[in-house]
Amino acid sequence: MRVLAVTAVAAERDAVCAAAGPHDSSPLPGGYDLRRAARPAGPRSAAALDALAVGVGPAAAAAGTATALTAAALAGEPYDLVVSSGIGGGFAPGAPLGSVVVADAIVAADLGAETPEGFVPVTELGFGTVSHRPDPALVKAVASASGAATGTVLTVSTVTGSAARAAELTARHPGALAEAMEGFGVAEAAAAHGVAVLEIRAVSNGVGPRDRASWRIGEALAALTEAFRTLPEALSAAPPTGSGPAPEQPPSPRRTP
Repeated sequence: MRVLAVTAVAAERDAVCAAAGPHDSSPLPGGYDLRRAARPAGPRSAAALDALAVGVGPAAAAAGTATALTAAALAGEPYDLVVSSGIGGGFAPGAPLGSVVVADAIVAADLGAETPEGFVPVTELGFGTVSHRPDPALVKAVASASGAATGTVLTVSTVTGSAARAAELTARHPGALAEAMEGFGVAEAAAAHGVAVLEIRAVSNGVGPRDRASWRIGEALAALTEAFRTLPEALSAAPPTGSGPAPEQPPSPRRTP
C-alpha cells in the first residue's frame, strides 16, 4: 500500500517522515522534492509512506498533489491514499493545543460569494463543490489508533485572526474542529485521480486573535509524528477503498454571483 502525505512546509514534512524512518529524496516535475520511504518487506498491504511539501494554500496543495499522483500513476506505482497533513488552528473547546484532529469532512470555508445577506458558498450559486467526505470507516480507524478527535477541518485562504471571524466560521460550520490552508486542494486532486483522502491536523494554536506567545508549534509537530506512527495500524484495520473522497453535490442554483 502506497501512502502520500502532503504538507505545506518542510518542517511538517519532516515531522511526518520521522514517524516512518529513513527517506530518500526523489525529484518530481515542477521542482518538487518527494521524500520516499523504503518499501516495507512483506505483503502488499504493508504501508509505505512518502511525504511531499507543496507550499501554502489550496492552489499550491492541489498542484503539488496532482503532480505527485500523476507521476506515480505514469510510473505504474499509483498511490492508495493521500493524507493532507500538518499543523493548524483548533476551535475551542473541542481541539485544544497539542491535540490531533482527523477530518470527517474537508470543507472550503471561503469559496463562494459575499452578498448583502452574508456569505454564500459556491454550491448555492449552483456549481462547484465545497466539501469532500473521507471514508467514515477509515476516519474512525485512524482516529481510534491515534487518539484523535474527528470533525470538520476547514480550508481557508486567509488564516483567522479575530474572535469575530472565528465566531462567524463556527456559526456556519458547527462541526468545525480545526482550520488549515491545504486540505481542500489536496482532496480535489485526490478526487480527480480516484484516490482515497484523509486530513490529519495537529493543533498548534487556537482559532481566533493571533497570539504568537501562545502558539505551541513544536508540541504540535511532535503530536503529528506520533499520529503518523499509528497510521499503519489503522490502515491494516480499514484499508483505503481507492474510490476517492465523496464530494458534496451542488444544489439547484438559488442566487447569481
